[in-house]
Amino acid sequence: MFICDICTQEVNSENDMKTHLLIAHMEQETSCPFCPLAGLSYDELNVHVHTAHEDLMEAWSEEEQNTFEGIADNSVSDKSSSGHRASQESYTRSHTALTADKESSLQNNPNNGCPQSNRNHYPSNSTSAQSTNTIGDLSIGAACSEPSIRNLNSVTQICEDSNFDVHSQSVAPSYDMDFVPECPFCCEVKASMEELECHVRTEHSDLLGTPSKEDGRQYECPMCSLVCANTRILEEHVNLHLEESSCDEGASTKASTDHNLARQLQEEEDHQRRAEESRQEKEEFQKLQKLFGLDNSGGYRQQSLQNMERAVGRGRMQPMEFHLHRAQMMESLATGVDDGRTKTSGVIEVLTKYYHSAAHEVSRVWLCSQLDHFSNSSGDKGWGCGFRNFQMVLSSLLLNETYNNCLQAYRSIPCIPKIQCMIEDAWKEGFDPQGASHFNGKLQGTKAWIGACEIYGLLTSLDIKCRIIDFHQPSSPSGTHPLLFNWVLNYYASEGTGVGKVVCTSKMPIYLQHQGHSRTIVGIEERKNKTLCLLIFDPGCSSENMQKLLKQNVDGASLKGLRKFVGSLKHKQYQIVAVDGQLSPGEKAVRLQESKVFRAERIP
Repeated sequence: MFICDICTQEVNSENDMKTHLLIAHMEQETSCPFCPLAGLSYDELNVHVHTAHEDLMEAWSEEEQNTFEGIADNSVSDKSSSGHRASQESYTRSHTALTADKESSLQNNPNNGCPQSNRNHYPSNSTSAQSTNTIGDLSIGAACSEPSIRNLNSVTQICEDSNFDVHSQSVAPSYDMDFVPECPFCCEVKASMEELECHVRTEHSDLLGTPSKEDGRQYECPMCSLVCANTRILEEHVNLHLEESSCDEGASTKASTDHNLARQLQEEEDHQRRAEESRQEKEEFQKLQKLFGLDNSGGYRQQSLQNMERAVGRGRMQPMEFHLHRAQMMESLATGVDDGRTKTSGVIEVLTKYYHSAAHEVSRVWLCSQLDHFSNSSGDKGWGCGFRNFQMVLSSLLLNETYNNCLQAYRSIPCIPKIQCMIEDAWKEGFDPQGASHFNGKLQGTKAWIGACEIYGLLTSLDIKCRIIDFHQPSSPSGTHPLLFNWVLNYYASEGTGVGKVVCTSKMPIYLQHQGHSRTIVGIEERKNKTLCLLIFDPGCSSENMQKLLKQNVDGASLKGLRKFVGSLKHKQYQIVAVDGQLSPGEKAVRLQESKVFRAERIP
C-alpha cells in the first residue's frame, strides 16, 4: 500500500499514486482550514495561517507547529516506507491538536475563528470547495476540490518528470469521500477514476507524449491508404488532402480557363486566316477568269463593238468606217467565215526567194507548205492567239489537196465564234471530256483561251491525224529546249523536195503552245555554225508588219521577228501539235476512246 504524503490517501500501486498526484495535487493547491480561502500552495497556506489565524495557532505546542511546518514543506517525492510512517504519526498528532484548538476557538469566535479584519483581506471564493475542520480534512478537501489546470505544458512536464504512464493497467484507488473526477485537460467530468484514466489515455495521449493504442485499431486514409495511429492524426491528414485538392482544383480550373482561352484565340486566328485565304483565292480566281476570258464579260462580238466605239470616241476611226466594219463583222458572224481583214498571204514564197538569194550564214532551211498568216483583231486581242494559230494551220490544210476529203465542209477559214462552235461540237462527240469540264462545255460568247489540247481534239474530230508532244521541262542546264529544235528539224527533214539550200516540204505548220501564248512554226534554219533557228509566225504581229515583207526587199533585219534561236525559248514547258496525215474511221474511234484520259508524248 502507498499513502499520499499530502492527503493520506491510500492507493494500491505506484502507478495509482502517480494518477492520484496528477489528478488531486497536480499544482499542489489547497484551501485554508479556518476560512473559505482556497487556491493556495502549501507555502502560501503556511504564511496565511501564521498571519491571519495567529490567535488560533498560539494554542499549539512548539512540537505541533514544527510538525505542521514539516508536513507543509514535505516533498511529494519522498516515497520510502519509514518516511511515510513518520509523517503519518506527526500528522496524526497535529491533527488531534488542531481539532481541539479549532473547536474551542469556534465556540469563542462567532466568525469561525477568523477575525473580521482578516476576512476582509481574504474574501471568500464562492466557486471554491468548502474547507474542512482539520488538517486531514484540509488535505482531503483540497483533493476533492476542482483541479485548476492552467498550463497543459506544466502537466506534461509533471507527468514526464514522474515517469507517469497513463496506459498502465493500474487499479483505481478507493476514495473515502465523494468527489467528481474531472479531466485536467478538457474539464470533462467522468463518473469514476477508471473512466477518467481511460479518457486521458485515449483522448489526450498526444499531450502526454505517449501514443494511443486506440484498442489496437488502425485508421486508414480513404484517399491515399496511409495508416494513422488515431483519429486526430487521421483528421489532420485528411484535411491536408482536402487543402491540396482545393489547390489542385483551383490550379486545374485556372489551367482549364487558360486552355479554353488559348483554344478560342486559336480558333479566331484560324477563322481569320481561312477567311483571308478564301478572299485571296477568290481574287486570284477572278483574275484568272478575267485573264482566260471566263469572267462573263462578253466574247468576240462584244469586244469588237466596244473597241470600235472607243476608237471613234478617240478620233482614230470615222463614224462611216465604224458602220462599215460593224456591217462586215455582223456578216462574218452570220456566215461563220472570217472577214479576212487580218490575213496575210504569200509569206512563204517571199521567204523562199530570200533564202535562195541571200542569207549566206544559213547552210540549209526547211519550210512548211503554203499557209496564210492571221493576226489578232480588235475583237480577240489579248485572248484569241490560239484561234488565230488554228486558222494558220487550217489554211495550210485547205491548200493541200491531201486533206480535201476531210475538210469538205470547211472550204473557207472560219471566224473565231465559228471555231468556238466547232470545239464545242468536238466535246459533244466525246473528245477531250476533261477540257469540256474545264470550260463547262461552253466557249461561245466568252473570251476563254484555248491551248494544245483543244487544237488536238478539234483536228481529231475533223479526221486529221496529229500528235501532241509535251516538252515538260528544259533539256539543257541553261533552261532551254534544244530537244525541241531537234524534234522540229527531224519532222521537216523527214520529207522534202530538192537537195539544195532551201527545202520546201509538204509538212503542215506546227502549233506551238507555252504559258500565256501560242505561235505557229513554219520552218527551221540550220546555220553554218551548226546552230538551229526556228521560223515562227506570231499572231501578235500585226497584219501591217507582215504586209511589209511583201512590199520591200527582205533582209536579215526584217526577219528578226520571225527567227527564234535556242536561247530565245526559255519557258519551262512547251507543247506542240503536229499534223501527220488523215484518220480512218477505226483510228478515229481509237483516238476518241484515248482522249477520255488524255496523254501526251513526253520529251524528255
